[in-house]
Amino acid sequence: MTALLTTNLGATILLGRGKVRDLYAVGDDLLLVATDRISAFDHVLATGIAGKGKVLTQISLFWFDLLSDLVPNHLISAKVGEFPASLHPYADQLEGRSMLVKRAMMFPVECVVRGYLTGSGWKEYKTSATVCGIPLPSGLLDGSRLPEPLYTPSTKGEVGTHDENIDFAATVALVGEADAAELKRLTLAIYKKASAHAESRGLILADSKFEFGRTSDGILLGDEVLTPDSSRFWEGSSWKPGGAQPSFDKQFVRDYLESIHWNKQALAPGLPNEVVERTQAKYLEAFRRLTGRNLDL
Repeated sequence: MTALLTTNLGATILLGRGKVRDLYAVGDDLLLVATDRISAFDHVLATGIAGKGKVLTQISLFWFDLLSDLVPNHLISAKVGEFPASLHPYADQLEGRSMLVKRAMMFPVECVVRGYLTGSGWKEYKTSATVCGIPLPSGLLDGSRLPEPLYTPSTKGEVGTHDENIDFAATVALVGEADAAELKRLTLAIYKKASAHAESRGLILADSKFEFGRTSDGILLGDEVLTPDSSRFWEGSSWKPGGAQPSFDKQFVRDYLESIHWNKQALAPGLPNEVVERTQAKYLEAFRRLTGRNLDL
């Protein structure tokens, strides 16, 4: 199976390419196509992970359905046969990895929620006993469960740039007080339900990030949701605070890039077959564990 690194849908209007997704205009709607590109340290790598885009899309579809009682989402259809006829000739690029979605005015905020102390939060905690400026009790370890989930929004960085953490007041300045409060409420409600489901499947949802938009019908959940690209999932049975936890994401990729002492500047390197295969297996395992189903790539 060959990795799909870029899409070409003929006369369909390409609006942009993100780190993973290609975005097209389809009438008044949008088409999101998840490629097999993979990014690390804010750079898209030269090698893709075959089938990764399908895994991400199918996980998002699972969560959109599970969370539909909490918040509406942007999905119109993920079935190529239900797309406009002009897209049918490109089914080989679209099947299993694309979503026709409502066009929404997206909020300029990454809605981040943290249930456990890890990553950049752990680095900050070690120096100031805070995460994104929020004070925490002393004595926590790398991987500790937080007393309660924290809402720690950030700006949205362009490809190749970093998101920047912002406090709630800065969110209010960006989107207004009512919308800022609603984004926080929705983020924490989604995390509560999603983490409970993950726990029922033997997984820990350590943290995640969500994107919301507005249509004439109100606020909806957009982009991808609760995938290994946007969330940290840990193995529940082996969770032990005091160090890095094995995760269902691109950790194999990050570890490899660290091992070759890449300077984290463009141009990004390619990946050896072993790293590609282990990463693909981890994404597929995440799908199986979360949904209870196998995914045939």
